[in-house]
Amino acid sequence: MARPLGSLVLVVGPSGVGKDTLIAGARHALGNDKRFVFVRRIVTRPTDAEVEDHDSMDPETFRELDAAGRFALSWDAHNLRYALPLSLDTDLALGKTVVANVSRHVVAEALDRYPSCAVVLITAEISCRAERLIKRGRESGDQITARLARESAPVPSGITPIIIDNSGLLAIGVTAFVMALRTIAAQE
Repeated sequence: MARPLGSLVLVVGPSGVGKDTLIAGARHALGNDKRFVFVRRIVTRPTDAEVEDHDSMDPETFRELDAAGRFALSWDAHNLRYALPLSLDTDLALGKTVVANVSRHVVAEALDRYPSCAVVLITAEISCRAERLIKRGRESGDQITARLARESAPVPSGITPIIIDNSGLLAIGVTAFVMALRTIAAQE
């Protein structure tokens, strides 16, 4: 009997809510659970493991690979290009729960391409987000203020995301995220 397709978990939320931190915590907590795969994004920005877990690629190579259909999904955000590797298709075919940090701009396309999707929306109080963005050190004060003032793209209509408030202690956020992932995996 063929194995059922796995689920793609799209982790979304505005900058500074702690998406990468929660994903790293869940990766550690679920490290021995072979049902889960945490996919690394490809970004046209230099790698900084302390700030964002991703693989870097120069813009020209990214364009070439994207045009050749070598990514599962790709999108633009914050003057950068982002993609998820094709390996996620193999993991889904093997029945895995694949967790990926994506932009809300690509959710509708992902849902069209991967019907077995779940969306986890990470939120945090604006004061927490501001503190985290300042600590990250990638933007000036004016850029951070503008980022916080920008309205985030909505999750497409008809989607009911799992919402996790990551304003408090990291352990609470990671626990909530891990519980959500286990619930999604149990529904496969």
